[in-house]
Amino acid sequence: MAKKYPYNDGSDMMDNLPRVEEYAATYLYATQPRNDIEYINALKSVIGLRLTTLARWLNITPRTFKNYLDKGKVTLKENLREHIIMVLSLYRHGAEVFGNVPDFETWLSAKNVFLDNKAPADFLDTISGIRFIDSRLTAIEYGDNV
Repeated sequence: MAKKYPYNDGSDMMDNLPRVEEYAATYLYATQPRNDIEYINALKSVIGLRLTTLARWLNITPRTFKNYLDKGKVTLKENLREHIIMVLSLYRHGAEVFGNVPDFETWLSAKNVFLDNKAPADFLDTISGIRFIDSRLTAIEYGDNV
């Protein structure tokens, strides 16, 4: 059986992430000691979109994101770490709903009449936007048109 997300570095990070709606668990997970490069590598491994898109979501420049990738060890600000965890959790939920990451990314990138003709990806630059899109994924699970 094919993996829902292509995270293949031996880490169980994706399986251990709290769900988007678990606010306290997300905070506690974000404050656990770990090398922050794991978060950056997880983003790179799981998400098939361009580096510029990821940087826009995280409110950093593509060059900063590339610098993070090139370093062996980085220290992220807590709000950036939380944002990455939320994006990864959203991706896990999206892979569950759509069956895999590529199908989720197709939905994520397409303009949607139910979202005022914006793509769901347009909302991922804020935590509240991630929560909103996660709620739309839950609605899809229950048969809503989104």
